[in-house]
Amino acid sequence: MTTLFPYDGSPHGTVVRPWRQEQRGGSREDRMMTSVTASVPPLLAQAALQLSAETSAAAARATERMTRADALLGTRAEVLSRFMSRAESLASSKIEGISATLEELARAAAGTRTSQRALSMIRAGDALRHLIRESGESGILTLEGVLEAHHILMREDEHLGDRACAGQLRTVQNWIGGSDYSPRSALYVPPPPDLVPALMDDLFEFMAREDLPPLVQAAAAHAQFESIHPFTDGNGRIGRALISALLQKRGVTLNAVLPLASGLNAVRDCYFASLTSSREGQYDDLVLLLCDVSVAVSAEALTSAERLAALPGEWAECLTSRSDSAARKILPELSRSPIVTADEATALAGSSSAAYTALTALEEAGILREITGRKRDRVWTAAGIFDEITDLDRRIQERMKSPREEDLA
Repeated sequence: MTTLFPYDGSPHGTVVRPWRQEQRGGSREDRMMTSVTASVPPLLAQAALQLSAETSAAAARATERMTRADALLGTRAEVLSRFMSRAESLASSKIEGISATLEELARAAAGTRTSQRALSMIRAGDALRHLIRESGESGILTLEGVLEAHHILMREDEHLGDRACAGQLRTVQNWIGGSDYSPRSALYVPPPPDLVPALMDDLFEFMAREDLPPLVQAAAAHAQFESIHPFTDGNGRIGRALISALLQKRGVTLNAVLPLASGLNAVRDCYFASLTSSREGQYDDLVLLLCDVSVAVSAEALTSAERLAALPGEWAECLTSRSDSAARKILPELSRSPIVTADEATALAGSSSAAYTALTALEEAGILREITGRKRDRVWTAAGIFDEITDLDRRIQERMKSPREEDLA
């Protein structure tokens, strides 16, 4: 039995276990492997993380920026929370190489036929909102909550094996990089499956602490989760969702999820390198990166909030119909629900004919965009809202690559 040791600033330990290839294929080297050397992260529950004075000061400044931005965002919390959580889940999926057009995503949200990529990204958003809701309502993060979030993410996955493991800690050895058939030449081999339950218990004890700076705690918890790699798939998306959930739990972002994954995606290589540094016992790189991301995202989230607040007025000016027209009855709902079906429009307008007249007017004014290309079961999106998601991601990436003077202050 492997003994787990508390964190003391040392790199991850290792353990050697027997290995036997179970799936057919691969090279002779894959088939000849008889043992695997897996990494074992130290326990964090009682850790006193040693950070430089520069890192600690940066974490304090970044946390203050996030708290201030969240307070300003709170005036339109309900609408912005949905918008920001959607932006965060989309960016987190992109880090994993999962991408879809906004039209595909809107079709997935409306329940119409679309790509598996889009469905996966929608489920990532649902999983994020589940964790945020749990941390906000109960003030705690639990293993059960994370398992449920993973179940939401993976329960309809296109790969039957991953679908079968939805909501369950892994019972097999996994690895990152290298061969598809064995851990040979892997970039990183997480701990053996029998150590995962104890490491996860320790992680949740660590996340329950209130004596650490929130951003430092979130960075270390995320790094530990990724090192444990407790699931067969979906670790990156759930691990990044934990950052947002922990910041919510600590009271940093009470009103809206900040799309931190957009910033991490902009500097993806640095992000992965900082996770590697944490496995050497050094958390400064990851904390500093998360500080930079937090500052950039906080600023651009406020810009998006201002633009979204201005949209209803701009929409009203675009319409030439009477003030009591069916189109104007639909307008107030677009901010709350930017995806509209014919049935929903009919319920708002009062009749099918009035609804289609209104939808045509809104489409001609550039307010709505039809996304199915069909004559039946059509779906429209509020163009300005979906375009803003794309623009927010673009602005965050630009800001991460070329920080402004106020970001560095």
